[in-house]
Amino acid sequence: MNDKIIITIAREYGSGGREIGKQLAENLNIPFYDKELITRAAEENGIDPDLFENADEKPSNPFWTSLAFNIGTFGSHSPTMNDLPMNDRLFLLQSKTIHKIAQEGSCVIVGRCGDYILENEPNAVHLFIHANSEDKLKRVIHSYGIPAEGAQEFMKKTDRRRAAYYDYYVGEKWGQMEHYDLSINSSTLGIKSTVDLILEFIKIKKSLK
Repeated sequence: MNDKIIITIAREYGSGGREIGKQLAENLNIPFYDKELITRAAEENGIDPDLFENADEKPSNPFWTSLAFNIGTFGSHSPTMNDLPMNDRLFLLQSKTIHKIAQEGSCVIVGRCGDYILENEPNAVHLFIHANSEDKLKRVIHSYGIPAEGAQEFMKKTDRRRAAYYDYYVGEKWGQMEHYDLSINSSTLGIKSTVDLILEFIKIKKSLK
C-alpha cells in the first residue's frame, strides 16, 4: 500500500487550521508548509521573498488581467508568463513549487489553493477547517495578538481576501463542499480531537485503496 499522504488545508481565519495542520504534520512526521512555502518558492525562482510575502493569498487586479487576455477568469486560461501581472506570475511559480513538494513525498500544505493545484493528486486529502464566530474571535485576540477593538473586522477582512484569492485563481467559490474531502467545524471537538478525527479519516481512506 502506498504510504504517501498529501494534506491540503483551507481554513477560515481564527479556526485553528494552521495549528491543526502543524499537529497533523508532527503526528505523521511529515513536512509542514505554510509561510515555508513562500520561502522555498522564492529561493527556487531567485525572487525576493518579500515579493511573495506581499502577494501571499492576495488576488491580482482582475481589471489588468482582463485587459491583457480579454478574459474574466484566470483559472480557465494558460497565459504567457511575461504577460502576467506580478501577483499572477508569483501564483504560477508558487503552484509549480507546490507540485514539486507533492512529488517529493508526504506533506501538509496550508492555504494557497492547494486543493485546486493538487486536485489530481491521488494521495491527497483536502480539508476545510471552519469554526464558530465566538471561538474564532477568541483565538484571533488571545492567540494571534490582534487588538480586541479591531479583531472582528480584521477576521472578516482576512476571510474576504482569502475568498477573493481563491475565487480569482480557481474560478469557483471558496469553501464550497465539493472541493474538499472533509469539512470540519473545529469548535465542535476542539483542536486536538479534530486532529485525531482527521488522522482516523486518513487511516480509513488509505485502507480502502
